[in-house]
Amino acid sequence: MTKLSELFKGSPFFCMRRNHALEHATLNLLARRSPHLRLAGYSDAGGFWVVGDVPIADLQKAAGEALARLQNGESALAIHANCGTNYVVPGFFAGTAAWLAMLGNDNDDSLGDKLDRWSLVILVVTVAFLIFRPFRPIFQQKVTTDARVDGMQIIEIIRSERGRMVVHRVLTTG
Repeated sequence: MTKLSELFKGSPFFCMRRNHALEHATLNLLARRSPHLRLAGYSDAGGFWVVGDVPIADLQKAAGEALARLQNGESALAIHANCGTNYVVPGFFAGTAAWLAMLGNDNDDSLGDKLDRWSLVILVVTVAFLIFRPFRPIFQQKVTTDARVDGMQIIEIIRSERGRMVVHRVLTTG
């Protein structure tokens, strides 16, 4: 472990990253078994949430297998193609590029002047999005997830229904 991760060990951020890895691994396994399922997840320091109508037995099996496989070194399961990180990273850099393209322009510029710069903004946003798109899984691996889940345990899975909305709470420890 690096000194930085040693510093944060046991912190809510450290726990959230590990839960995020387990959430991704669980959703990846569920998607392989039932590609038709529409699921979403959200992680926090106490575990993670799965939103979607999946049988609790299937979720328990997938979460247990995901934890075991992560503990056995299958860290690639912690990366998920539809993670919000995949949208935030290129979006952040594309937004920053757009902001930079508009710097130095006075508020007194006419609408015509601003529209003249519109093609430049579109160009720099597109280029930034394309350049930073490949960094999505790297950012997940290094910042938003931590596949080192040794000592982690799944405590309980609780299913809740509100109308047609089904939410599962997966509680973890360790």
